[in-house]
Amino acid sequence: MSRQTERVSRGAERFVETMNRHEKFLRLFTANEPAIRAFVRNLVPSRVDADDVLQEVAIVLWNKFDEFRFDGDFRTWAYGIAKFKVLSWIRDQKRDRLMLANDVVEMIATDSHHMDHRLQRQRELLEFCFQKVPLRDRELLLQAYQSDSMIQDLALSSGRTVAGFYQWLYRMRQLLQECVHRELAREASL
Repeated sequence: MSRQTERVSRGAERFVETMNRHEKFLRLFTANEPAIRAFVRNLVPSRVDADDVLQEVAIVLWNKFDEFRFDGDFRTWAYGIAKFKVLSWIRDQKRDRLMLANDVVEMIATDSHHMDHRLQRQRELLEFCFQKVPLRDRELLLQAYQSDSMIQDLALSSGRTVAGFYQWLYRMRQLLQECVHRELAREASL
């Protein structure tokens, strides 16, 4: 193989590695971006500020992506970087306005991280409980929460009055909530 062919081959390999790295990052970032955004939003005063900080977080995540261990938790790693970017942002903003103290931000960041795990578990249990609901009722529940659905039409197709359908929705939400609480209590007792 000639040197030029070798260089082209190595260049192609690096290109493929870069593309794989880029794809892995995009998949992980887009899957976790809403949670990272919520985490940052809990720590800064406005959505605009959160957007600015999140943009900086995304840049740092990309630049440091080679340091990320794929056996680790991307969201936890991103939260750590986001916390430091928020602290840096707050330090820069203190000159302009009243801001939270760093120890308060640390406390909120820790609470937000714990809350995220708890909410994720509740979502998983809600899905588990939802699967226990009979198929027809699941379909009706999903239809009721579609943005283009008309409750009157759903009530009619289910053989209920509109008031009866709202009562049924309330009972279904209660059953799902009780199931989630039962499962959480069962897990806590283990």
